[in-house]
Amino acid sequence: MSATNRDSTHDAITEQIIGGGIEVHRAPGPGLLESTYEACLYSELLARGMTVKRQVAVPVRYRNETLDVSYRVDLLVEGQLIVEVKSLLRVPPIAEAQLLTYLKLLQLERGLLCNFNVTLFRDGITRLIR
Repeated sequence: MSATNRDSTHDAITEQIIGGGIEVHRAPGPGLLESTYEACLYSELLARGMTVKRQVAVPVRYRNETLDVSYRVDLLVEGQLIVEVKSLLRVPPIAEAQLLTYLKLLQLERGLLCNFNVTLFRDGITRLIR
C-alpha cells in the first residue's frame, strides 16, 4: 500500500473513531470512568462495522523472550490504530508517552488519545504519529 493510500485509510478510520466518540460523549456526557467510555466506544465502533479489539496485550521482547509486563491497549481498531481512552480533568504528558510506547512495541504508526472528560469531545482528542 502506498503512503497516500495508507494515509487516506488511516484518515477514514480516524474519522469513524472521532464520530463514534462524539456519539458516545453525547449520551452520558463527561464525568464517568474510563472503563465506561471504553466499553461504549467499543460498542459504537462495532455497530459502525469496524473491527475492534479491546484490552489487547502488548508484548515486550527482550533477548528472544516475550515478557509479560501487563501493557494493554484500550482499543485496537482495524488492526492499525490504537485508541487510548481517558477521563481526566487534564491529560498528563505521560499518557502520550504511554501511547507512543504502545505504537512502538506493536510497530504501528498512529494512535488517538481520547479524553472524554471535556465539554466538547473534539477538544479531548490528541493524534499521535510514530
